[in-house]
Amino acid sequence: MFAILKKEINSFFASPIGYLVIAIFLVLNGLFLWLFKGDFNILDYGFADLSSFFLLAPWILLFLIPAVTMRSFSDEKKQGTLELLLTKPLSHLSIVLGKYFGAFSLILMALLPTLLYVYSVYELGNPVGNIDMGSTLGSYFGLLFLVAAYTAIGVCCSTLSDNQIVAFISAVFICLLFYIGFEGIADFTSSSFIAQLGMSYHFNSMGRGVLDTRDIIYFLSVSILFIGLTNLNLTRANK
Repeated sequence: MFAILKKEINSFFASPIGYLVIAIFLVLNGLFLWLFKGDFNILDYGFADLSSFFLLAPWILLFLIPAVTMRSFSDEKKQGTLELLLTKPLSHLSIVLGKYFGAFSLILMALLPTLLYVYSVYELGNPVGNIDMGSTLGSYFGLLFLVAAYTAIGVCCSTLSDNQIVAFISAVFICLLFYIGFEGIADFTSSSFIAQLGMSYHFNSMGRGVLDTRDIIYFLSVSILFIGLTNLNLTRANK
């Protein structure tokens, strides 16, 4: 698994992909949060918190993560190297986890510089330090679990086709369904149970600063489900 993980990270930074992903994420967030006038602008918001960032980031990641993961297995299929990869003395699960954690690590690197936002808001508060750190830390944990689930969905979708565009669109659709789709269905049916099937429900719950085990179990379950489906797709492809 670690050999695949190292190979994935090296491949990201051996080409412009890794740098581009990090730059796009930081530039988009920076523009909306600090420069563009509007509801997301922290300076116009009037309160020392990062709720704008945690409202915006899931939507940017919803498109960015599928763009990263779409090549995980579809590129291997297209180049005809998947069969060679599957013959290596590695279990299919090890290959899947190596690809998964490679993509997850890249997104994690994109998130790390955003800790500067916390410091900036901390210093800009009146008085200095007037920021709800519990809510902020809870939202960061929620974002990490959200990234884990998005990445699992993206890697799974990359096994469906050798066309990266198909993998990208499939991943965006499923991530969108899980993030906001169930909430829309719940509003239509007035069902609180359906709302709890959506990622936004659990992400917002963690954003309140309380790490409920139900929210953690939900995100872990979604991630494990799609990692399992990815492993199943690989096993079928090897038959």
